[in-house]
Amino acid sequence: MKRDTKHTPQQVLSPLEKSKLKIKVCGMKYQDNIESVAALQPDYLGFIFYKETPRHFDTKIPEIPEGIKKVGVFVNEDVSTVIEKINEFKLDAVQLHGEEAPYYCSILRSTNLLSKPIEIIKVFSIKDEFNFEVLEAFENVCDYFLFDTKGKLPGGNGYRFDWSVLNDYPSTKPFFLSGGIGIDQIDDIKNFIVSKASKYCYAIDVNSKFETEPGLKNKSILREFINKLHNKKTMNYNVDDKGYYGEFGGAFIPEMLHPNVEELRQNYLKVMAEPDFQKEFDKLLKDYVGRPSPLYYAKRLSKKYNTKIYLKREDLNHTGAHKINNTIGQILMAQRLGKTRIIAETGAGQHGVATATVCALMGMECIVYMGEIDIARQAPNVARMKMLGAKVVPALSGSRTLKDATNEAIRDWINNPVDTHYIIGSAIGPHPYPDMVTRFQAVISEEIKWQLKEQEGRENPDYVVACIGGGSNAAGTYYHYLHEPDVGIIAVEAAGLGIDSGESAATSVLGKAGIIHGCKTLLMQTKDGQITEPYSISAGLDYPGVGPMHAHLSKTGRAEFLSITDSDAMEAGLELSKLEGIIPAIETSHAFAIFKHKTFKPDDVVVMSLSGRGDKDLQNYIDYFKI
Repeated sequence: MKRDTKHTPQQVLSPLEKSKLKIKVCGMKYQDNIESVAALQPDYLGFIFYKETPRHFDTKIPEIPEGIKKVGVFVNEDVSTVIEKINEFKLDAVQLHGEEAPYYCSILRSTNLLSKPIEIIKVFSIKDEFNFEVLEAFENVCDYFLFDTKGKLPGGNGYRFDWSVLNDYPSTKPFFLSGGIGIDQIDDIKNFIVSKASKYCYAIDVNSKFETEPGLKNKSILREFINKLHNKKTMNYNVDDKGYYGEFGGAFIPEMLHPNVEELRQNYLKVMAEPDFQKEFDKLLKDYVGRPSPLYYAKRLSKKYNTKIYLKREDLNHTGAHKINNTIGQILMAQRLGKTRIIAETGAGQHGVATATVCALMGMECIVYMGEIDIARQAPNVARMKMLGAKVVPALSGSRTLKDATNEAIRDWINNPVDTHYIIGSAIGPHPYPDMVTRFQAVISEEIKWQLKEQEGRENPDYVVACIGGGSNAAGTYYHYLHEPDVGIIAVEAAGLGIDSGESAATSVLGKAGIIHGCKTLLMQTKDGQITEPYSISAGLDYPGVGPMHAHLSKTGRAEFLSITDSDAMEAGLELSKLEGIIPAIETSHAFAIFKHKTFKPDDVVVMSLSGRGDKDLQNYIDYFKI
């Protein structure tokens, strides 16, 4: 083939420059989302004008930073219509995804629109093999080739073709690599970069693997992908390839559990990315759980503390807390991995109820381990679990609380490794559990962004606040804001009777690095490494450790950790009840107590995760206040 040197817009990259591969994000649809993704500075944004796709673009393109090229994607469209769209949307390039002939390309290429040449990207689909001879006719009439996966639809199929086919690429024209590329392909891309096939690879094209729904891109995962691809040395608050958040995380497990954990690690991202999984997960969240949960402006509470306070109402979910988001995801994961028996641990009982609920829904055996003390103080939830068909097993050793229930669940898993899936309820445990639980709970912050945009005209609050035990509700509340430096993250722990009282669960203050329940994290322990018994009036915060992501947020200073005593938490719960008519779980009450200890500006927007409702704690409130 002859190379067209007259109209080549980019010189071929050397292997040392491949870490600077261009990024194209295709299938953009919603204006707010376009602005958010544009802030990541990709090199191209793609807008699909093909009407037979759910990503069809039919609105205006907002102002985006200079340097980002706007690409119009067309499929067998009339040339006059393409020219019309180029002028209307001030496009920099067109991507031709149909059966357009070389002459068609030459017409567009020879037309100087908007006083500038238009880049032409011609797409070719590959399944198992490809006849490269078809490229020759296009060699002098387009600027780039794009290789995508051959499927039922012209793009957006979510599947990857065999990149080794490109080892026989005979041209010197730069090309885009596309087709089912997601965050889990980073290592594959880096291996491809140094292969023979990549010599003229110019850009990576991404689309469906970064979507929460067709056309709506997940900014946080895109940022993570771009940073990893370009080896940016920015602070990363997401899990790395080895299962660590900074120095915390990993998988410290008995040999008997290695096959189970490794099976999950190898499959969880792939399963979660499957369109059928996403569709079933989203449908259950909507029709069974009742999502989206409201973002409620607490008018009277805001007036009292002279700031804008919004409550993310996870208490209104089916089962009364955020826990159901994760159990829905994990029960679907267990099914796809062929598991038939479910075990779980619970402290406050909400995770136990959520696990029993999804097991009843799916017709699966359910065993829930719960500390003997927690069984006594959370009797309503114990009754609910039993009504739902679960077997509740008391943990009788140690402090007889959440830590000990987790120990018993792990022992069960060791004894039943083949057919059993352990639904861990918090962002704790061996990798990949902290990351998997966080991703399932990330629906919380995903909804906050668009709900806040509707109410305040912006996606980002000034602060996001959540209580933390192991930290699943907090992980979900923070997830889409981890890398937004203008958003303050506040984590609220249980100080119990006081940090220095010997009766506390303030891990960020009292903990040091150690191993608990399969991961390295901050852990309350003695000088010789023995775990210190925690204490909190709240069963859900009565834990001696914290999830590894939160340990990383604490260690790096990304999050501000506050410790709240039993008395302050109980008073805050009563105050919310009287001011807003909402009785919160005692766990959540800890978060509301911060307004007595921290002053916010009048125009600050503070979003609180109201992680659970207080029905389960009613007797505790009655006993404490002598109601």
